[in-house]
Amino acid sequence: MPDILSLGEPLWEMSAIPSEPGKYTLGYGGDTMNFCIAAARQGASVGYITRVGNDPFGAQLRVLWEDEGIDCSQVEVDDRASTGGYFIHHGPAGHQFSYARAGSAATKLAPGDIDPDMVADATFVHASGITQAISETARAAVFSLFREARNAGVSTAFDANVRTRLWTLSEAREALAEILPLTDYFFPSFEDARDLSGSEDYETIMKWAHSLGAQVVLLKLGAKGVQISQGQGADVIQMASFVVDTVDATGAGDCFAGAAIARLVAGDALLDAVRYANAAAALTTTAYGAIAAIPNRDRVKAFLAAQV
Repeated sequence: MPDILSLGEPLWEMSAIPSEPGKYTLGYGGDTMNFCIAAARQGASVGYITRVGNDPFGAQLRVLWEDEGIDCSQVEVDDRASTGGYFIHHGPAGHQFSYARAGSAATKLAPGDIDPDMVADATFVHASGITQAISETARAAVFSLFREARNAGVSTAFDANVRTRLWTLSEAREALAEILPLTDYFFPSFEDARDLSGSEDYETIMKWAHSLGAQVVLLKLGAKGVQISQGQGADVIQMASFVVDTVDATGAGDCFAGAAIARLVAGDALLDAVRYANAAAALTTTAYGAIAAIPNRDRVKAFLAAQV
């Protein structure tokens, strides 16, 4: 049985080739999938709970996960819905995303997709605000996963990942207030925490997250590192990031969360796990793409050894 279970939405990605109009390169993404691959590459036993279409994209995703050693026993193949995806176009204003996920197989996720026995055998479960936002049934599935985990004494990890294309901030705040009382480790980015809490002050953000029920808060600050609070009234610890030659930060936050949880499962103390995750996330930014750039355990350990 996997030690880590993540619930969410995988997507195909068509990225326009600027030098060849009308042509695209095919890739894959999705915040929870990035998390799963990051955790698996650090040596963790990982399972993915999701739905894909009975189409070539779904088939290729399953091959990808199996190659990464991710347990696919909870991946449902839907004959009546397609695998969701998105197009990336490049312009003067940067990347532009066009999504094709409405009615996708993953939007059909529901509480019935949660296996209580598998949850009980896990050490951690994970989900995100994107999973909550893609449909009402998926939101209910996130709640069911976390409730089952809490009843079984299994730790929970949640990443805010606010996407206002999917719902309003008001809806995101309502869903967050529902899930944070069941959340042991909360991974918001500064931008998401600012928008959800209404404050840019780190201390205020921490108090806000704890007041909603989050136990440990890991506020992701990008190149500025991470702020860590282990409870209401606890001292906040600032941990710096590592200096690298950054070219693309896509998926760095997902990698950070996946690596941190993988190291916690391996027995690391929280601060050790965060330092390791900072290194993994930094390395992710040194190459392009969310998945290809995610480092494995040997590379992260070699990088950390060189910092001493």
